[in-house]
Amino acid sequence: MGNNVGPYLLTDEHEAIRDAVRDIAEREIAPFAAEVDAESRYPVEAQKALTAAGFHATHVPEAYGGEGADAIATCIVIEEVARVDVSASLIPAVNKLGSVPVILSGSEDLKQRVLPFIASGEAMISYGLSEREAGSDAAAMRTRARLEGDSWVLSGAKAWITNASVSEWFTVMAVTDPDRGAKGISAFVVHRDDPGFAVGPKEKKMGIKGSPTCELYFTDCTIPADRIIGEPGTGFTTALRTLDVTRPTIGAQAVGVAQGALDAAVAYTKERRQFGSAVSDFQGVQFMLADMDMKVQAARHLVYVAAAAGDAGSPDVTRVSAAAKAFASDVAMQVTTDAVQLFGGAGYTQDFPVERMMRDAKITQIYEGTNQVQRMVIARSLLR
Repeated sequence: MGNNVGPYLLTDEHEAIRDAVRDIAEREIAPFAAEVDAESRYPVEAQKALTAAGFHATHVPEAYGGEGADAIATCIVIEEVARVDVSASLIPAVNKLGSVPVILSGSEDLKQRVLPFIASGEAMISYGLSEREAGSDAAAMRTRARLEGDSWVLSGAKAWITNASVSEWFTVMAVTDPDRGAKGISAFVVHRDDPGFAVGPKEKKMGIKGSPTCELYFTDCTIPADRIIGEPGTGFTTALRTLDVTRPTIGAQAVGVAQGALDAAVAYTKERRQFGSAVSDFQGVQFMLADMDMKVQAARHLVYVAAAAGDAGSPDVTRVSAAAKAFASDVAMQVTTDAVQLFGGAGYTQDFPVERMMRDAKITQIYEGTNQVQRMVIARSLLR
């Protein structure tokens, strides 16, 4: 098998986006990050700042009022926000995750009904695939949808839904033909005002505490028949194609939080003095910093390669996206853990951001497909 993913090119526009987002992140998001974490509250300041600058959903095509940014640009936005607050980076990331199924497979009418609201920032959209008993084995879902006249009626529940309590729209996968397994799953767009729909209480989490994670409940939830995304039975295929193009955004979050932790560790070790010299003068510390930097650089390049592969429709997109997500998130956990170590006892306190970064980094190894599942995906691709 070849490596068909090809190169990518960072343009002047990409660098301009990075500068603009970093400025917003440091001025309008970073000052609230510790408070957002401590109070487990939604980062409203980040949402306002990102929306005002048009960085809340850069991926939406221009035809629907969006920026029409490429995947690398979206990854850069997410990366730069995650560098100061991973919770806030889920605003652009989940807007992409929730809307990509509509962009890929929705009817023109459905796109016109949903995407302009996401593009303008009037509404956000979440993604409902997982269930309590159907996580990595997503095809085992039990949520059902049945056609009754000119309505679909959904019954069941979804779990671990990111930003659920702040979204207006939801892309939801449900079984329409139980006898056909994965080929009997369909995708729908649900609105929070639809009868029979409810959002559950917030989960109490280890990290990303500023991003509300909730269950979704469907009690004979009735939606118009034309809110199905694509044809009946194509929902699972749409879900997998979506993950191919959104997994790099999790890689971008991971790269961002790792870069934030590395930047903090460099600054701290230069200032902190022990044994009569700066901690950064010790070769053991220098080697740790060098290893952290190498890993972050490698992860960043792999994420951009995967983003470009998705835009190019590369045949290797599934493998390279899985690799980017798994590698970058493993790097994020290693680098944030090392950053806490380099801060010493101070790193274990909430006076410095690295303990939050370490807690936030952990989820990147789990959501949008655990890293064990990513390794299965990569191996399957290699051995095919």
